Amino acid sequence: MCALCGVLGGSEHWADAHARPGAFTRNTSPLERRRERARRVTEANRILGHFGLGLSDWQGTAFQLSTRTGKTELVDNLSHLWAAAEKLLGRPVDPLDPGLLARLERRA
Repeated sequence: MCALCGVLGGSEHWADAHARPGAFTRNTSPLERRRERARRVTEANRILGHFGLGLSDWQGTAFQLSTRTGKTELVDNLSHLWAAAEKLLGRPVDPLDPGLLARLERRA
């Protein structure tokens, strides 16, 4: 998505579940959208755990990213997740790390 479409599209992230017609989702009821958000948090935590991080939903409007020591950062949407993770850890975070991918394959 180009930056202008993102600005004109409103405050919601383009990848989030929306109730409006034509949006990229089948989750049209509030409960279905909440479940989809919870599923995304669960999947993100499968990856973030490898780096000692955890993600939680924050009032359905943002995400809370935390380290094991309690350092926390609010993240507006999942597109800001990796930058916030690197900021909290003070080092690069690679979601395609071979050790992480091997761990995820063993769990599957």
